[in-house]
Amino acid sequence: MSQPILLRDVVAALDARYRPSLAEEWDAVGLVCGDPAAAISRIHFAVDATLVTVEEAIASGSQLLITHHPLLFDPVQSVAATSTKGLIIHRLISNGVALFSAHTNADRANPGVSDALAQALCLLDVELLEPMADEQGIGLGRIGRLGSPMRLADFLEHVSSALPVGVAGIKATGDPDKMVQRIAVCGGAGSSALPAVISAEVDAYVTSDLSHHRVGEFVDDVGRDGPVLIDASHFGTEWPWLKQAAELLLMDLAGFGTTVETTVSTLSTDPWSIHEPKRSV
Repeated sequence: MSQPILLRDVVAALDARYRPSLAEEWDAVGLVCGDPAAAISRIHFAVDATLVTVEEAIASGSQLLITHHPLLFDPVQSVAATSTKGLIIHRLISNGVALFSAHTNADRANPGVSDALAQALCLLDVELLEPMADEQGIGLGRIGRLGSPMRLADFLEHVSSALPVGVAGIKATGDPDKMVQRIAVCGGAGSSALPAVISAEVDAYVTSDLSHHRVGEFVDDVGRDGPVLIDASHFGTEWPWLKQAAELLLMDLAGFGTTVETTVSTLSTDPWSIHEPKRSV
């Protein structure tokens, strides 16, 4: 007879797939709150642990919320409910909901965040963009190809329709009529992989959080014929991972004979909420 699984076993499965050793030193991944002996029958996934996603997890009847972004990046001396993060912790604990995050370890895992992004964009023959030293098949970003070449303008429409890019939409460099097919992607902030993008000889790079100065320098360095840069929002490039992570976790837990169910948040936690269209001057 199927039984709910213990939180400690779910955490073990998550740590096996998204190894904590893959995370950056500054990162804060893993179990944030929760009793390892608690029974888990429903798990909710979200990009961020915010008040709205926590309430969504509670309303769904979940005992575990799995997020990509950690709630507590920096050490704290208090989780009193007088602060937003303290209130989130109180809401989780008082409703019997554990919190777990997989961040830069999920970025580098295979499959991981960038694999989900590549799949969302229908890329074929996916490979690593920036392999991690001494790790077979592990690394940051992915490279793939479109089934057939597309005009950059058409590809931007494809990206916009495939991802929840939010009110800010998509920004890009380059000529709208340029043909693109070989595409690099990196979910989340991907400026660190720009040197690898140049070496990879791709037509375009889809990521987010590219700064004015880095983009300007990149365009100057690669010239008109180099890769175009596409900023598709931080939330938009990471959200596809939620469905992938839920499916993989169910597969990993299947051997326990559990009745665990999963739900994926469709609420946007993109902090940008207003976009003022450009007007002529």
